[in-house]
Amino acid sequence: MTEIEIGRGKRGRRAYSFDDIAIVPSRRTRAPGDVSLSWQIDAYQFALPFVAAPMDSVMSPETAIAFGQAGGLGVLDLEGLWTRYDDPSPLLAEIAGLDLSMATARMQEIYAEPIKPELIRDRLRQMRDSGVVVAGALSPQLTQEHWKTVVDAGVDLFVIRGTTVSAEHVSSHAEPLNLKRFIYELDVPVVVGGAATYTAALHLMRTGAAGVLVGFGGGAAHTTRQTLGIHAPMASAVADVAAARRDYLDESGGRYVHVIADGGMGTSGDVVKAVACGADAVMLGAALARAQEAPGRGFHWGPESHHTELPRGSRVQVGVAGSLQEILHGPSRCAEGTTNFAGALRRAMATTGYSDLKEFQRVEVIVAPYDAR
Repeated sequence: MTEIEIGRGKRGRRAYSFDDIAIVPSRRTRAPGDVSLSWQIDAYQFALPFVAAPMDSVMSPETAIAFGQAGGLGVLDLEGLWTRYDDPSPLLAEIAGLDLSMATARMQEIYAEPIKPELIRDRLRQMRDSGVVVAGALSPQLTQEHWKTVVDAGVDLFVIRGTTVSAEHVSSHAEPLNLKRFIYELDVPVVVGGAATYTAALHLMRTGAAGVLVGFGGGAAHTTRQTLGIHAPMASAVADVAAARRDYLDESGGRYVHVIADGGMGTSGDVVKAVACGADAVMLGAALARAQEAPGRGFHWGPESHHTELPRGSRVQVGVAGSLQEILHGPSRCAEGTTNFAGALRRAMATTGYSDLKEFQRVEVIVAPYDAR
C-alpha cells in the first residue's frame, strides 16, 4: 500500500473509515427473501450476525436474553454493575441522570465496588435457564482472577475484550495472561480482541481463538484518540484482519477464525460496509444502547469511561430510537439507519445480488468520502 510522507522523518499509510467507502451495485439483484443472514461460530448458529457489546448501557441479563431470542448473541460484561451489585437498577438510573461535569467522577465511585463471584454465577445461570447461548466478557487484566468462576457457571462462549489485546503482552510487575496456553486449556471457545492490524490479528489467531474482535477506540463512547492519540479507522482495520484470516487459513491447514468488527458502527450502513470489508459478524454498542429496553436509558458508556487512573471514554447521550425488535427487525419509522439493521443488511445484499454473508464479503467497494452536509 502506498505510504504518504508526513514529514521528512515520518511516513504513514492512508487508512479508511466506513464513511470513506461505499458499496457498488453489481450486474445482478436478488429478492430480499432469498438472502440469508445466518452466522455460525464454533457449534453455535445464529439467525443474525450481530453480537451485543458487553457494556452496562447495552446489556443486562434480561436484554441479553431478549437479544439472544431475537437471533443475535448477547454478551454480558462480567466486570460491570450486574456483577458488583445485587440490584444495579437505581445506579443505572443515577448514571443516566448525572450532570456531564460530574459523570466520570461519580462513575469511578460506583464502579469501585468489588466484583462478586457469586453474582457472576447468578447472572450467567439466569441467562442459561432462558435457553439462549450464554456469553460473558472479561478484560485481560481480570481474566486470570475470574475465569474459573465463569467456566464453572456454564458459559458457552468466553470473550476476552479490551481496548487492545495482544498475544505478546510484556510486564515487569506481574505475570501476564498467556493467551495461547489459556485458550488451549479452556474447554469453551474464546473470542478475543481488539486488534486493529494484520500482524496483531494473526498472532491472536495463532493462540487458538475462535474469533477476533477488530477495533481500537472507534466507538461512540471512546475518547481514545483524544487521550492517547491512538485510533484505527475501521474499514481498513477490518480489511487488514480479514487478510490475516485468509493467510492463517492457509497456514493452519484450514482453521477458520471469525472476524467480528467492534466499534464505529452507529448506523445500519456501517454494518453493511463492515461485512463488505470482510467481517463475519459485527459487535453493536451504541446502536443497541438506543433501544427502549437498554439499561442505559438513552445514554451509552463503556469500561474506559470509569477507568480509575486514565478514563478514555465518556458517557454520551444516544437517545432512544425504538424497541429492540424495531432496531433489529423493524419496522423502521426513520430514515437515519438507526433501526431495522437486519432489514438494511438483507436489502443491501439483495441489491448487489449476494445470497449469504460469505459471498457478500466479495462485493466491490470504492473510496467515496461522505459529507453529511
